[in-house]
Amino acid sequence: MGEIEDAIERADREAFTKDPPKTLKGQIGYLLKQMGSAKAVAQELGVTADSVNRYRRGARKHARADVAAKIDDAVRQRWQPMVRKRRQKQAAASGGITVETRARFGYTSSAGSSDDGRFRRLTVKLPAAYAQRLFDARDTGASDQQMREIIAEGFKEVYFQDGGGRAMGLSDVEINDIDYLDLDY
Repeated sequence: MGEIEDAIERADREAFTKDPPKTLKGQIGYLLKQMGSAKAVAQELGVTADSVNRYRRGARKHARADVAAKIDDAVRQRWQPMVRKRRQKQAAASGGITVETRARFGYTSSAGSSDDGRFRRLTVKLPAAYAQRLFDARDTGASDQQMREIIAEGFKEVYFQDGGGRAMGLSDVEINDIDYLDLDY
């Protein structure tokens, strides 16, 4: 996953109204309920159906570290999808999305201005249209670079041009060297 997709995933996790199962047996039980069979769970995790059944019965109390990580990811992906969808729908309809980042911003502007990229720490609330574009891009499998461009365009409009009040000669903004990026909606 890319940085933007990771940030969306973290923001989704913050929406959980109830924590996902923590024990191996509880996680496997949840996955079995969601996926229907030990064979389907095993295929998702890259283990045998017998191993899945041993985890379910409690005959195996601990999974290998790599398998445990896959189990945790599979549970978190499927946990509370309606809560996630409701928050994303609200952000895309009216709420917008807040982007907090420390990154190097470069831009193309009119002659006589500095276009040297420099690190900035920004927290900017982007309008709902940008949230919708970002979610649509993620859902269609867009690259991290394409999602960065959507955020950069939003920063250009909201932060650099202040909604049309300044820097009208600014034609392009780029986000490079992301130190961290966090989303909230």
